Amino acid sequence: MGCGGSKSVNVASDMSGEPDPFFDLIIDESLQRNEWPEEKEKEYRKSEKQSLMLKAMNKDLFNQLKGHKTAAAGWTIARAINTGMMYPGSFVGCHAGDLESYTAYKELFNPVIEGYHKGFKMDGSCHHVTDLDSSKMTNRLSEGAQKRILSTRIRVARNLAMFPLNPAGTKETRLEIADLMGKVFDTLEGDMAGQFFRHSNMTPEEEKQLVDDHFLFKGRDKMQAASGYHQDWPIGRGIFHNKDKTFLLWINEGDHCRIISMEKGGDVKGVFDRLARGIAAIESGVKKVTGKETAFMMSDILGCITCCPSNLGTGMRGSVHIKVPLLIAKHGLEGLDGMCREKNCQARGTMGEHTQVIDRIDVSNWRRLGFPEFQLVDNMIETVNLLAEMEEELEKAA
Repeated sequence: MGCGGSKSVNVASDMSGEPDPFFDLIIDESLQRNEWPEEKEKEYRKSEKQSLMLKAMNKDLFNQLKGHKTAAAGWTIARAINTGMMYPGSFVGCHAGDLESYTAYKELFNPVIEGYHKGFKMDGSCHHVTDLDSSKMTNRLSEGAQKRILSTRIRVARNLAMFPLNPAGTKETRLEIADLMGKVFDTLEGDMAGQFFRHSNMTPEEEKQLVDDHFLFKGRDKMQAASGYHQDWPIGRGIFHNKDKTFLLWINEGDHCRIISMEKGGDVKGVFDRLARGIAAIESGVKKVTGKETAFMMSDILGCITCCPSNLGTGMRGSVHIKVPLLIAKHGLEGLDGMCREKNCQARGTMGEHTQVIDRIDVSNWRRLGFPEFQLVDNMIETVNLLAEMEEELEKAA
């Protein structure tokens, strides 16, 4: 029995005929035969750092689950764990192909979810609650934080209920999603209205502008490619933004939709409110265009369903870029990240994880599951206020 997938060659690798690990789905040879990769396991177990997948999986469990395929996507345990077996440096190491994946392979996903989302229990005692009501927020940015914040960006991941998740998707499903979302964008009005640009047919001028605006996503990630994210790149991918470039959607970057609200400065509440309105408008548009009662893939326990277990729940990252050169000089990014972690947030380089910092950092929530969105934004504001206060104390002492 095969593992429900084979090597996939995308548009980028057609010329050479060789699969491109940054885009193509390349499956571990043992998993391709639906067999447990014993030699890799022996090697990976020697490392102090192991993926959450490897901590949960073993040969006996693999053999117990390897005969099943999910009904909606034909997702197998072999495909689910391919990323972690191809790249042991992956922190999570597994992906879902549809909603059923999380129950069909619960022996894998439950411990992975509990391992990533600390405090969330998969024994039925915990349930995620979605709540984007900004009036419930209790924190406000301090004056010191306001003057140091350069920009605010809050995004969520959403997947359409009528399609498989993209690791299990095909060129056809990605095109169907892009076509559907093009019709949904036509329903948007007022400050939500804008233009949809497809990766496969945007003009050089449009591409340059999207690059200049820092809107264009380009794939090119080995770990994501090993999940199936980037198959048939760039077909079915696209970017929508409104006229003011404050409301955006990435289509089929990883999850079906990444909904983004952003602007210069520190109006966190305004950005959060726009995001809430945008999510509601997209959900309404999907229901209108499809005639379906349910737009997004959801679970009573897990909230918003995403390809990677790390994004379950809210699927949200609420962040600001804040200028704190003295704190960076004193503590470094690692030290600042440690401080932020104590407040349930994280500090990254302004271009994301593993990027260089000079005078500014990206501060965001790291929790996703088990907490409403307004609370996570509240956590981020509290953390930013603390960093601004510490920076101000260093300025006074200088």
